[in-house]
Amino acid sequence: MIVEIKVPSVGESITEALLAQWFKSDGDTVKKDEPLFVIETDKVTLEVVSEAEGVLSIKVQEGETVAIGAVVGSIETAGASKPAEPPPAPKTPEIKEAPPQAAPPGKPPEPVSEPSAPAAPQPVSATQPLLGSDVLAPSVRRLIVEKNLDPSQISATGPGGRITKGDVVLFLERTQAPAAAPAPSVTAVQKPAGTLPQPTAETPKAGEEEITRKPMSPIRQRIASHLLNAKQNTAMLTTFNDIDMTRVLALRVQFKDSFKKKYGISLGMMSFFIKACVEALKEFPEANAFIDDKDIVYHHYYHIGVAIGSEKGLVVPVIRHADRLNFAELEQAIVDYVNKIKENRLELSDLEGGTFTISNGGVFGSLLSTPILNMPQSAILGMHRIDKRPVAIEDQMVIRPMMYLALSYDHRIIDGREAVTFLKRIKECIENPERIMMEI
Repeated sequence: MIVEIKVPSVGESITEALLAQWFKSDGDTVKKDEPLFVIETDKVTLEVVSEAEGVLSIKVQEGETVAIGAVVGSIETAGASKPAEPPPAPKTPEIKEAPPQAAPPGKPPEPVSEPSAPAAPQPVSATQPLLGSDVLAPSVRRLIVEKNLDPSQISATGPGGRITKGDVVLFLERTQAPAAAPAPSVTAVQKPAGTLPQPTAETPKAGEEEITRKPMSPIRQRIASHLLNAKQNTAMLTTFNDIDMTRVLALRVQFKDSFKKKYGISLGMMSFFIKACVEALKEFPEANAFIDDKDIVYHHYYHIGVAIGSEKGLVVPVIRHADRLNFAELEQAIVDYVNKIKENRLELSDLEGGTFTISNGGVFGSLLSTPILNMPQSAILGMHRIDKRPVAIEDQMVIRPMMYLALSYDHRIIDGREAVTFLKRIKECIENPERIMMEI
């Protein structure tokens, strides 16, 4: 029985995808629910698993753009058990026949059999453990074999900790950098054959500086288009404020253990800000609305998008009905999305329907920034790092953990007074977290 492998649908607006990487080789035996390949669209990266157990046949190679629903391979379920046995059979005789062939010729022409013996084992020993691996794409395997590399020395950045072609190229660039120095020396006579071909293609012409050019991924293209659209089609303005994080940090320390014991998850800061934003959105509905032609569309629900950085770029999964969730449910939702992003399980539906966005540049060390609107939303909150700074409280200078907040908003729908008051409301909720009921 033949089971076709098709590119799954990831949303009505998506018509094609990039087949980024195969995890298996043509002819490999695969198991049900085992990851087969990764596809990239302009919005999500998705890992596709096998629907059956059997022998894989690849029809579309990685790096090609395919239509949604297109057949990229097939699985022969009837041959799942039989082909698995024959492959070892031919290999075993080959290995057994090699020594006998080397023995007879060893009598008359010993010098001829001696060089042929080491030549045969080298490729076998170098590739056998590598080709037996289930986590390397065919192109990656070939490159590692050609360059005679040790996979354990290469840093993996691909899905599920897998080595990508880019990882191998980067490893080669780093390891060949020092090799460029001894090139002019005496040993250059022996090494150019193996080391010069690749660098030569990238060597700049005389008088030119070295550059690297690579195509933008579909997700990066989408991000660029989306941000440019926001800059060109909104009257975006940003207002700032700073907040004292003393109370929130103290509560996290005070209830850290009991919260983790009861809910099985750590109490983070994002849940406080989501709760504070919901309270502010209820008071200022324009920040939870958007412009549609000449109308203002108000939302009577609170779908909060939380910006999360990934290797492919920034994605904003949406926590639906955030006003109905307690602190533990909000923290769990964030953790679930982070795991889905790491495992390439994020779906298009996870990114749709947001009414307000929170972006935390503080996790990367940002002191202050102006976040760009996530259209068609009319406002976005930017969080930043916490620094201990001197502040005046009741005419006394004290040191407090302070954070700058930035609210970017569409001035077409939100006036400056409302924007400033909106941000002050968030400040009040964070500095006095008792105002947002804690369910711990």
